[in-house]
Parts: sequence; structure tokens; C-alpha cells
Amino acid sequence: MQQYLEIAPNVAEALAAGRPVVALESTIISHGMPFPQNVETALQVEAAVRAEGAEPATLAIMDGKLKIGLSEADITRLGQAGQSAIKTSRRDIPFVVASKAMGATTVAGTMILAAMAGIRVFATGGIGGVHRGAQSTFDISADLDELAQTDVAVVCAGAKSILDLGLTREYLETKGVPVVGYQTDCLPAFYTRESDFGIDYRLDEPAQIAAALKAKWAMDLKGGVVVANPIPAEHAMDKAVIDQAIATALVELEQQGIGGKASTPFLLKRVTELTGGSSLAANIALVLNNARLAAQIATAYAKG
Repeated sequence: MQQYLEIAPNVAEALAAGRPVVALESTIISHGMPFPQNVETALQVEAAVRAEGAEPATLAIMDGKLKIGLSEADITRLGQAGQSAIKTSRRDIPFVVASKAMGATTVAGTMILAAMAGIRVFATGGIGGVHRGAQSTFDISADLDELAQTDVAVVCAGAKSILDLGLTREYLETKGVPVVGYQTDCLPAFYTRESDFGIDYRLDEPAQIAAALKAKWAMDLKGGVVVANPIPAEHAMDKAVIDQAIATALVELEQQGIGGKASTPFLLKRVTELTGGSSLAANIALVLNNARLAAQIATAYAKG
């Protein structure tokens, strides 16, 4: 494994010293936003982590290496590549590495690389989940199984609201993945602060979350934890507006026969277009919010 890992010096130094490190995914750069906003947002997210006293580590696969911590040049290169970068989950990692292609890590892919490097806390926008209509398509994100087996906490604004939140919640429960609500009693729905679904535990302080993570992994209870952090109220979208945009995008998805790993990028892009860019602004705000909380949790975790 070590022959494939390339840990940036600043990240390696922080890990060796026991300082807090926060993993950041790269599909949000390549597939989640257009250039140059994707690069600008990635750099802002890293800055937000640093402002809270932690070291950011954006993860990707480049030139046959699992890169733990990207330079600004790497981030720009990935942002310019956009969707030509391979959206990389567990099944894809060996093939992307062997071919020395450019791979942008999904939530699942980022969890795997973070665990390899010894990083316990990861910030993203929203996790993948059970897609609408999965009763017939069986379209379920690999993120959920990864959460069941990989020891990384994922700070997110819930599951992406283009998904079936109820079935996603049930799947996580079946897999034994705890869903923690940060200062909330219900599962946030990405663009909005609330949904019709609950969480397992409400914790109001980063130190409480860090203590639970310590206990879980000290007892060798395998798997991750979903830390659901609602989008800030001032950036939340009107539920009726976002629901209508998603409904329209889902119809177009079916009409165009798009499926698999292409589904989420298509839906997010169409929702952004249908909301006149409002959903992209909300997406950026919630990612920054998650990065700040992840850094606070990582700091508390490092203090022990």
C-alpha cells in the first residue's frame, strides 16, 4: 500500500505530530461544480479548515499515486479536467492507479484513501444514498456500504436531496451506521435544513462527537459515522422550489436514459440550471459549513 500513497509534506507532518487533519473529497471539484468556481471553492474549503486550526488534505488519484493532500496546481488541474476525470469509488481505485489516469474520489473513495493515511474525519457536501426508484433499479450508492466498513466520520449536510432519503435512512440503519444530528433533531436534506426523517443521536458540541468516535473505534466497532450538519439558515433554499427542480431533473434523467455514476452529476447540474444558480450557491455554503465543523471535531479528537 505504501508504494502507492503520496502524502503531502504538510499533511504528513501534521499526522506524525498528532495534529488534526481533515480529508476533503475531489469529485466535488471535478463533477460537482463548473470551472473556475470548483477550484475557488476547493481553496476556500481548505482555508476554512485551516482557520479552525486543522490541516486540510484534499484527496485524489494522479499519475498512479493516491495523493493525500493536493497542491493548488493539482486542484487547478483537476478543476480544469472536470468530468473527464474518472469518478473513483472502491471498485475503480486499482484501475485508475494502474493506468495512471486522473481519478476524483467519491465519498467512498475518499473514505478509503483517508483510512489508508490514518485520517479519521472527512468533510463533504452530501453523501450518496439510495436513488429514487431503487426498488426496480437497485441503484444504491457505494458510499453507504463504505460507511458500514471504513473507520472515518463523514461530516455532511445529510444525503443529497435528489435521493430517496427515507430508503437511505433505512439502509444506514440496516448497516449499523450511526447518524448523528449536529444541533438538530432531524436529518437535513442538503439544500434545506429539515426533512421528514429523524437521526439516531443529537449532539450539540464537536467534543461530544469526537468522544463518541473515540469510544466506537477503541471498542473496534468497525465503520464510519454520518455527522449530519444542516446548511446555515441564511443559505437554505425554499423546499417547494428545490423539490420542483429535482422533480423536473428526474424526469429528464429518465427520458435521456442516464444511470449509474453519471446520475448524480447530471441531476446536480440540472438542478443548478433550473434554480438559476441558487442551488450552487447553497452547495458552496454548506460545504464550507461542513469543513468548519469537521475541523472542530478533528481538533477535539486529536486532543483526546
